[in-house]
Amino acid sequence: MTEDWAEQRARAVARHGAELERRREAEAVQARALIADFVTAAREAGPPAEPLRARSYSGRSYRTALRGWYLNPARTIAISETGEYYSLLVPSSAMALFTGADPRPQPPRLIVGEGARDGESMPLAALLQRLLTRSG
Repeated sequence: MTEDWAEQRARAVARHGAELERRREAEAVQARALIADFVTAAREAGPPAEPLRARSYSGRSYRTALRGWYLNPARTIAISETGEYYSLLVPSSAMALFTGADPRPQPPRLIVGEGARDGESMPLAALLQRLLTRSG
């Protein structure tokens, strides 16, 4: 009987994980569409893209090869000119002082900052719209 319960529990956990992954993928598809619309609008009417800098957890700033738009006042989340979504928080690195940081794109979320400890979450659509209206 214990094996049956353990097997049932393992199947339930697997189903839950698969459903969570499916929802995150669907969310990323929606967020990528919003980002693509934003990049098109920003190229046509501004705001202009700017060089993006990464920041270490200790506050040190590193250059990157990226250009784009910061989404939050802390300048830790950004959209690149190619429409990729980045967290610009990186581990401290002596090498990055010379070579720059190389953050990797992440799947975008519809709610930026959701689950963060600072409690500052905001809908992606609102952040993108705010950037467009500031330039106009």
